[in-house]
Amino acid sequence: MRTLIAAAVALGIMVAPAAAQQPVTPPPLPGGGPNGQPAATIFAEPVAMMIATCDTDGDGKVTRAELVPCVARSFAAIDTSHKGSIGYIDYSDWALRWLGDRNALPSPFTVDADGDNRITLAELEAQFDALFTRFDADKDGAVTRPELLTIKAGSVGGFGHVVPGRGKRQQQ
Repeated sequence: MRTLIAAAVALGIMVAPAAAQQPVTPPPLPGGGPNGQPAATIFAEPVAMMIATCDTDGDGKVTRAELVPCVARSFAAIDTSHKGSIGYIDYSDWALRWLGDRNALPSPFTVDADGDNRITLAELEAQFDALFTRFDADKDGAVTRPELLTIKAGSVGGFGHVVPGRGKRQQQ
């Protein structure tokens, strides 16, 4: 063994004990993330995930008839004092519970149509009606899972993304 190490030193080869060697991590795939996975190209907006949960009959699509009571239930779960409106802090609680993050879109400023710093059920329903219309690409009165997905063209963080049945959509 000493002869082997002496020969390696004479040739300029560095020898280290096996325990000191670090495992070799393969380089990530081109265009991939730090774990080597390809960059994500399909996204679901938080509001789209909420809409998908409103599918009460389990047929894989959501109608307005399913959406309206679902939004009302979500609002009632936050409006525990039964005032008929919630403030922006309550709205952030609603967004955390139903959209997964306090800062998820739509923002309270978008929902609060009259700008009184309160959000009513009617304002929330109007926002969801507009979102339903945007997601219903084939205009058949029902939103399907594929319609709720956003397919992003190019690299993550790039501008513009393509949505099935709608061509290019502007960055929000």
